[in-house]
Amino acid sequence: MLPFRRRPRASGHAAWCAALMLVLSFVSHTAQAIPAYARQTGSACADCHAGAYGPALTPYGMRFKMNGYTDTDGQGTKIPVAVQLTESHVNPKTGPSDTTLSEGDLYLAGRLTDNIGGYVKVEADHTGHNTYNTRLSNVDLRYVAKELKIAGKDTIVGVTVNNSPGFTDPLSVLPNASFLAPGGATGTLLSPGAPNTLTNRVIGASVYALYDKNWYAEAGTYRSFQRGTQDDLGYSLGGDPGKLSGTGYFRFAYMKDMRTQFFSAGVVGLTTKRELPRGAPKDNINDFGYDLTYQYLGNREHIVQASYVNIYERRKYGQALLNPLVPGSLASNRGSARDQVGSVTYTFKQTYGIQVSQLKSTGDNDNVRFPPFGNPDSTINLFTLFWAPFGKDDSWITKGNLKLAATWFRVTRFNGRSSNVFGAPPGVRGTNASDLNAFTLSASIAF
Repeated sequence: MLPFRRRPRASGHAAWCAALMLVLSFVSHTAQAIPAYARQTGSACADCHAGAYGPALTPYGMRFKMNGYTDTDGQGTKIPVAVQLTESHVNPKTGPSDTTLSEGDLYLAGRLTDNIGGYVKVEADHTGHNTYNTRLSNVDLRYVAKELKIAGKDTIVGVTVNNSPGFTDPLSVLPNASFLAPGGATGTLLSPGAPNTLTNRVIGASVYALYDKNWYAEAGTYRSFQRGTQDDLGYSLGGDPGKLSGTGYFRFAYMKDMRTQFFSAGVVGLTTKRELPRGAPKDNINDFGYDLTYQYLGNREHIVQASYVNIYERRKYGQALLNPLVPGSLASNRGSARDQVGSVTYTFKQTYGIQVSQLKSTGDNDNVRFPPFGNPDSTINLFTLFWAPFGKDDSWITKGNLKLAATWFRVTRFNGRSSNVFGAPPGVRGTNASDLNAFTLSASIAF
């Protein structure tokens, strides 16, 4: 295994670009079907995922997740280990292109008993100059009580310990579960693309239940890892989410499986008090969002999926900052942010697919907190073509897979502008939002 390495902290424009590219790589390479689960259940990858390589879950895959990853084919113990390797060619509009083994992932994923199962991912990301940063990625450990009856209705009740609020979402539509999130100068606490995100840097527990196969509810709490622990787990201290207190998380959803079609509607919320940096006055932050999903599954030859997530965040800052534009006055101690993600995917024979997404982040104008223009808005469009030939019942390999993908990241707005987004002075060529565009080709194998 590659050693843990500390990431240097970037600054200024480089930090924004690094954050943006991190989000883009996050979107393209994460959350695929796990062959260890296929071996455990005896089912092909395509039974749980709309595309044979994932990531979107079918109703069968959702139930497997809510059952704590414990379902099995009853054919003995399977080794709960899987590996994913991704080779990528990245061609940004500006800057040199690069072809490299961009990511290696180790999954410890499967059941321990009939009631205990989990998902742990350790990933090594290429950081240039033949070095890799290894970090503990998503963790989701569950205890579940199945086959319960409440008022005569089938009920599942479980407990999860995890490190990302929203990753546990059975619908896999929330940003930390879908891995579709905007990047930019602002963002909600439920987004992995936000500055100082909570993703993988907190630890929490929640209780969840599925009632009558249609009603899902979850409630829990989180606290952030100490800075030293984040460093030990492979994360840069510059992204520390700060100290959290009084944190509450909830998720409610109604889902309806009609065999050839599926739809859901849900709400999500998170409230916390945050010290950022640690020791600073506490900010009061409240997130509230809603989401809609639809799947046309048919006979699995033509699958169409559509989803939309809208999360609003209200902030009351604990520290008043001087307003440099009006000497002697203070900037507003209130603000807000909003993340919106819309995505449509078409898959043919669970092998060929196209995905179109829009990732949008907006927020209140604030000249102090969002230099250089005071506008944190950003918009990214994502277009992906993919081919996943294996992982189906009739394919040569059913418990492993290959995915070839071509992705175009199109940035239309950054820092609230489409041109000179970093505020270059007169006489210096500015960076346009389109200069952040990138085209990638990737090949991933999972076994």
